[in-house]
Amino acid sequence: MSEVRRKKVKELLQMEAGADVLAKGWVRTKRGNKEIVFIALNDGSTVRSIQIVADKNADTEPVLSRITTGACIGVRGKLVASVGSGQAVEIRAQELTVYGECDPVRYPLQKKDTSFEYLRTVAHLRPRTNTFGAVLRLRSQMAFAIHAYFHSRGFVYLNTPLITASDAEGAGQMFQVTTLDLNNVPKNKKGLPDFSKDFFGKQTSLTVSGQLEGELGATALGEIYTFGPTFRAENSNTPRHLAEFWMIEPEMAFYDIRDNMDLAEDFIKSLVRYALEHSREDIQFLNDRYDDGLIARLESVVNTDFVRLPYTEGIRILQAARDAGHRFEYPVDWGTDLQSEHERYLVEEHFKKPVILTDYPKDIKAFYMKQNEDGKTVRAMDVLFPKIGEIIGGSEREADLQKLEARVDELGMSRKNLEWYIDTRRFGSCPHSGFGLGFERLLLFITGMQNIRDVIPFPRTPKNAEF
Repeated sequence: MSEVRRKKVKELLQMEAGADVLAKGWVRTKRGNKEIVFIALNDGSTVRSIQIVADKNADTEPVLSRITTGACIGVRGKLVASVGSGQAVEIRAQELTVYGECDPVRYPLQKKDTSFEYLRTVAHLRPRTNTFGAVLRLRSQMAFAIHAYFHSRGFVYLNTPLITASDAEGAGQMFQVTTLDLNNVPKNKKGLPDFSKDFFGKQTSLTVSGQLEGELGATALGEIYTFGPTFRAENSNTPRHLAEFWMIEPEMAFYDIRDNMDLAEDFIKSLVRYALEHSREDIQFLNDRYDDGLIARLESVVNTDFVRLPYTEGIRILQAARDAGHRFEYPVDWGTDLQSEHERYLVEEHFKKPVILTDYPKDIKAFYMKQNEDGKTVRAMDVLFPKIGEIIGGSEREADLQKLEARVDELGMSRKNLEWYIDTRRFGSCPHSGFGLGFERLLLFITGMQNIRDVIPFPRTPKNAEF
């Protein structure tokens, strides 16, 4: 049997009985009696395991005794029709090999109903569970779908820097990057840290967004997108926030706000459709195990036109709901930023479909958004989803040099590190738009998971940088 090549469990479960096969993977469960042993083997290729049936006798006992839950093994045998329920085929073992034993006492994945909170403490092992195997396969499929979507439409994939001297959001919530000796920080004449002595010769941080650099690409290449990690030093311990997360940020020359909304809606529908078509098994598992409305919710998004709603009208709807007795924890007045509870009320209770909220007050939005003629609002857009709230944020960008400069000055922002960005309005400015989609927010929706820490392999949150 040495010429038999290993097949993945996903392939084996689709084969007809009769073939000699070789499988390798990790033991999910082991049970049996004095005569026979049943082993559930999983290799990560599918949420399902394949059953291994092995006779228990004097020859097999030495190796079977070493096989416990979590052990890594190989099995050669015959693929036969299964007499049990739950699978069409199983492997009748002829040869078992143990690659890595697993201490049955110390192995942390013994209990069937282990909490997500506990699993975060063993994030190095949680991918071996059915749930996180499904989530991480979906994450991989979605990453591929994102690249495929933009590639098929002629977008250029642009790599923007992770280390930057610019705060794209103007919020100041950035992780500083330095090689200065923190025990002996050099000081300038004002007694402040002398960043001229630092590695880059200036104060630098991890990026909060690739948007500003993305705009440079769009004003040269037409349509670009970025897809990479971003960082926010925001002390938020919520189920919707991470300190390190991934962002997809397209920027498009000659797109106005309507073009931007059209692209955002088509993009996210395309991703949901791809997930349903290519990862149905994993989605079905998550639907059956955790959220029985998941598939219906995904299908409804694909088949529904998103509502396009001005912020001012959204506030009116929320105030009417409040006046009619709906209790909101946070105030709903014109000029305030909407909280998740407000966004979800509009999506889940009032319209019962995704909403694109537009024309926000300029005072609660970033400096680069195009100002409307009323002088009070900007051409911003947020895509709001059921169970999530905001999933996409974007805008038409301010293309007018004088208006952009005035807004930077109005906010008291330092122009020292922004002149290169303002240059795009000096030299051949054009109408352009873009948006950002938080990858993990998308995955929350696709998987039905409740906490953003559970859709990224190793979550980074305040006071937590394990593994």
